[in-house]
Amino acid sequence: MPGTLRFLLGDQLSRSVSSLDGLDPHGDVVVMAEVGEEATYVPHHKKKIAFLFAAMRHFADDLRGEGITVDYAAFGQAGGPASLTEALQQAVERHRPDRIVVTEPGEWRVLQAMCDWSDLFGCPVEIREDRRFLCSTEVFARWAEGRKDLRMEFFYREMRRSTGYLMRGKDPEGGAWNLDKENRKPLPKTLAVPERPSFLPDATTRRVLDTVARDFADHFGDLDPFDYPVTREDALVALDWFVENALPLYGDYQDAMRTGEPLLFHSNLSALINCGLLLPAECCRRAEDAYHSGAAPLNAVEGFIRQIIGWREYVRGIYWLKMPDYAASNALGADRPLPAFFWTGDTDLNCLAQAIGETKANAYAHHIQRLMVIGNFCLLAGLDPRAVQEWYLLVYHDAYEWVEMPNVVGMILFADGGLLASKPYAASGAYIDRMSDYCGGCRYDVKQRVGPDACPFNPLYWDFLARHRQRFSGNRRMAMMIATLDRMEPGQLAAMRATASAFLDDLG
Repeated sequence: MPGTLRFLLGDQLSRSVSSLDGLDPHGDVVVMAEVGEEATYVPHHKKKIAFLFAAMRHFADDLRGEGITVDYAAFGQAGGPASLTEALQQAVERHRPDRIVVTEPGEWRVLQAMCDWSDLFGCPVEIREDRRFLCSTEVFARWAEGRKDLRMEFFYREMRRSTGYLMRGKDPEGGAWNLDKENRKPLPKTLAVPERPSFLPDATTRRVLDTVARDFADHFGDLDPFDYPVTREDALVALDWFVENALPLYGDYQDAMRTGEPLLFHSNLSALINCGLLLPAECCRRAEDAYHSGAAPLNAVEGFIRQIIGWREYVRGIYWLKMPDYAASNALGADRPLPAFFWTGDTDLNCLAQAIGETKANAYAHHIQRLMVIGNFCLLAGLDPRAVQEWYLLVYHDAYEWVEMPNVVGMILFADGGLLASKPYAASGAYIDRMSDYCGGCRYDVKQRVGPDACPFNPLYWDFLARHRQRFSGNRRMAMMIATLDRMEPGQLAAMRATASAFLDDLG
């Protein structure tokens, strides 16, 4: 008797995902597929592909352990599908279902394909809301309607009220909504970083690694060593470890950077949340419980929860509110191609060498490396927003278009003209020197602004402000920087701009 096909995407690896609601294990079939199109529409980092394929296979095994029928297409098998649409079409031909149930996807292009499936397959397709997010796209759109400023801070406060996280009645715990000013401490040289648990590949994951090594050899990044959770069980171990060992100091040092220490006190849970092995609500509850039990301070827990119910939910809302036009945003007219060292990490700028090198090795860099080192350089150098979007999408194992695009377009590049951020996140070398040990190992001098030995971030910063002075002159958050620019001796500014120009000319 025909039943229901329940099509699961690779970032929907949650037993509570809406497409599995009401599943009948005696008649329904869960369809999953590793398809080449999803792995190659941008050439994703090898570790990202390996992580998702391994997580998908383990999740399928978990479902089978419940007695659920899973129709699974592994990458590279004979006659395997090249796209999501082809995967579902093959499954429809095999099972002849009376309907198809899916959960809404995270990316615009996939939703456009889904909307055609009912006509294509001659079968009803039910697209259900992704309730793993704590704010639906409809609720976000109602919040945004009529607002002059779509600032995350205002949205975050509404999310605190609606979820009740860190609330004392109608007021925020501790009396302040946002404790970010307490979370910007440089890392003491003597402070030890906690040792993380190891998640060695099992036989299933090793088979995936062999596939990726063979079929995606020309993709960016290092595949070995691979040591990351790919099961629900191990994801929970990683969450518990973070809350107990790293969360207490996460708040103080979340903006810090140290050579050779890519993780520091960061959770490294974002890829697990974004693919569904962890749920955002359970991560917030675990952190909140740590605060109430006295195991973690308020600034750490508030900062962690803000990243989830603030930024994560907010950028998803912006993405669906503004797509598809948002992708082409380029308010600053940036058009410079990516330098070659974005693919190799081979540059004399030690901060970029560290951040890109760690990205290449781990498919990960923490948020300050992404924003204030790599992103800051992209902004100051005027790199093409579409090229930067593609780079961020393919190099990080937690990157999907819904989360990557608003962060790059709005927060990193100010390419949306200030829709998301109230000012560009531009900084000179002094910020990187204050928050890291990178400058001590660099061939450039962070104290110099002019000449071949000057830290390029310094002249690039002032050249950026000079190029866009008219645009930013009315921005109150930029007033101090513009006033400093206007007080500069013309000869000093000209020398810095000449240094910046010479550096940019050499990038080619």
